[in-house]
Amino acid sequence: MTTMNISLPGKLKDFVDEQVADGGYGSSSEYVRALIRRDQDTRRLRQLLLDGAASPLEPPVDAAYFDRLRARARGQVEG
Repeated sequence: MTTMNISLPGKLKDFVDEQVADGGYGSSSEYVRALIRRDQDTRRLRQLLLDGAASPLEPPVDAAYFDRLRARARGQVEG
């Protein structure tokens, strides 16, 4: 693991320290890693939503769709 040093104003450092103490994080590094992972997840989700919004419309999903899906899962229908 590599090291990164960051500088924070006192109020932000106090906030991080509170989050570590109250949020169940083992260290400020663990808290920052969690924030970065959350941001990555948010960006991934945003991109999936944008990709979905840009994709062509599909026919609506109805009971017949699920019947066909179940039949395919049972191997009763091809493709």
